[in-house]
Amino acid sequence: MIKILYVEDEPFLGKIVKESLESRAFEVRMVTDGAKVMAALEAFGPDVCVLDVMLPNRDGFSLGEAIRRDHPNLPILFLTAKDQTADVLKGFAVGGNDYVRKPFSMEELIVRIQNLLNLANRNTTAGPAPGDSIVLGHFEFFPLKYELRYTPDDSVRKLSARETDLLKILAEHRNTVVARKDILLQVWGDDHFFNSRNLDVYITKLRDYLRRDPDIEIITIKGVGYHFVAG
Repeated sequence: MIKILYVEDEPFLGKIVKESLESRAFEVRMVTDGAKVMAALEAFGPDVCVLDVMLPNRDGFSLGEAIRRDHPNLPILFLTAKDQTADVLKGFAVGGNDYVRKPFSMEELIVRIQNLLNLANRNTTAGPAPGDSIVLGHFEFFPLKYELRYTPDDSVRKLSARETDLLKILAEHRNTVVARKDILLQVWGDDHFFNSRNLDVYITKLRDYLRRDPDIEIITIKGVGYHFVAG
């Protein structure tokens, strides 16, 4: 059974969400006080953490940072009533993998939790061998060979190192949001303005390469990052 550590200080909302998750076969430990989260996490051993940002005694951002430091691979989803881009970016910067704005539907929350669990499962498998590939719709992506193959006609496009690194990050975060800042730090090493403009150029290139499959999209989430939609 998938275990969810759910941190929420609004009793009414918390009760509804907890019961809804449990009705879908999740095991849920709910914590209402930020100061008690780390102890609950160690005792419960969750598969994913769902953290409200506004909490008594310790806020969700500082908790996310502490959780990421102690548990590098544990998925973290932030719940926030804030709609400022800076708050969303801060959530990603301290280690969050995704976020949901309040009010939210249970369907959206469950889909995002499942996406994080799927990503975590993929990332814990062994790294690719030189011939291994990632299937992206009608494409087959070979990161270690710097190649993108269009399977209907078996044509192959050679990719640059940066194109490969960028597509690999998007592929690893398919069907969820990846922060623009995280991409810049991983691919370019910093998030300076010049590199940010370079990222725009590379995103345009990848969109052009992938346009032969209409079911693949790189969606810009303004002020946040990208949502890579691929089968």
